[in-house]
Amino acid sequence: MSEQPIVMYGAEWCGDCRRAKSWLTRNNVPFTYLDVANDDEARDKAIEIAGRKNIPVVVLPNGEFLVEPTDTQLAAAITP
Repeated sequence: MSEQPIVMYGAEWCGDCRRAKSWLTRNNVPFTYLDVANDDEARDKAIEIAGRKNIPVVVLPNGEFLVEPTDTQLAAAITP
């Protein structure tokens, strides 16, 4: 895996965000969490990346991103 961390844009009120954050934590995947509910700049960046307002947006080290990923999609994208 790259030295660049995964970046997750999410909000605490979002069930999919809590699940994705929990999956990353349980699997010891280093990531940076940006709370779009309290950070307008992060919210705007997440919309710019995803092209829509859905969260979570998970940006991978290679620049690819996932929007509202399932645990299975996270595992497929992150696990070598």
